[in-house]
Amino acid sequence: MSEIKKYRGFKKKRYIIPIIILILLIAFRLYLPTLVKNYANKVLADIPGYYGHVEDIDIALIRGAYVINGMYLSKGTADSQIPFLNFPKSDISIEWKSLFKGKIVSEIIMTGPEITYVFEDQEKTPTDGEPDVDDWTKALTDLVPIDINHFEIHDGKIAFVQLSANPNIDLQIDQLELTADNLRNVVEKNRILPSPIRASGISIGNGKVALEGYMNLVKEIPDMDLSFSLENADVTALNDFTNHYAGLDFDRGTFGIYSEIAIADAHLVGYVKPLLTNTTLIGEDDNFVEVLWEGFVGLFKFILKNQGTDTLATKVPFEGDLNNVEAGVWPTVLNIFENAWIQAFKGEVDNEINFKDAFKEGEITREEKRELRKKEREKRRQERKKEREAKKG
Repeated sequence: MSEIKKYRGFKKKRYIIPIIILILLIAFRLYLPTLVKNYANKVLADIPGYYGHVEDIDIALIRGAYVINGMYLSKGTADSQIPFLNFPKSDISIEWKSLFKGKIVSEIIMTGPEITYVFEDQEKTPTDGEPDVDDWTKALTDLVPIDINHFEIHDGKIAFVQLSANPNIDLQIDQLELTADNLRNVVEKNRILPSPIRASGISIGNGKVALEGYMNLVKEIPDMDLSFSLENADVTALNDFTNHYAGLDFDRGTFGIYSEIAIADAHLVGYVKPLLTNTTLIGEDDNFVEVLWEGFVGLFKFILKNQGTDTLATKVPFEGDLNNVEAGVWPTVLNIFENAWIQAFKGEVDNEINFKDAFKEGEITREEKRELRKKEREKRRQERKKEREAKKG
């Protein structure tokens, strides 16, 4: 009889232990979002000179992901109450396709992120010293426990705001779409610049923004070869900015900005090319002083612009290490007159800056030369393909 009781007791214990373990696992799963949320808020609270908060975190264990909802970061001395970073939804998960290649890396998909640089907020310095940009960037990457290999932004926004100006200055890029892939060099390991990046958006004045190129973020100082363009924006959208800084108002016209940048082993080369087309300055509501100043500027604009295409442009070249990038003053002045009297600048990226241009003489290796030649051959093939298609059309 006693043996039967012992058996029954053992049988009960055999079920009780798994049930307790199951209950503990369920309780841990239910508490896990709160645990991760508390960790995230602690990381944000410990950033020198900044403060931030996470509203909620959802966990999806089956796909190895978690979603951060309502995260923001502001500077501690800010008066505007406008968050420097505002990330409504950030989906962070394991990149399964890389897992099959033997690499454990993550991917991030951000929906509606906003970066707002308020001039007055960023000017102020906390009493305990200037906060370091590396502090908050490192803190944000600490929220992702696995190296990031794929990154996407949907419906993002970047803005520069100056509240002390009258009216307020608000320069922004909306509807930002960005994709960056292979950031940890999981595939195409032999490429010098293995990580493609593409971005598009809409600027103030409904200009079209485009960014494309390749990077190598595995290096401590990343290498890259990028081109940027902002095209066909209504120049009157700049009036708050130009009036505040130069006392100028545009009545009509378009503006564009074109740029190429290459960085190799911390050596940078590139240019920025602003372009104004069909612009007029003097407005009907301007007072006598404004009309006089705008007329004076308009005279020089007329002298310096290309009369055939009605464009005013210059190209600002720069070169140096990342701690000492200096624009060439005389090349900038000469380019103004080149556009005015010799030839009109084209409203497009010049495609004259290549990654090899950033190498200092004698620093490029044989393998790197081979890779660059391969890239140039592919570029020429694409150009010939476009020419053939144009002839067929």
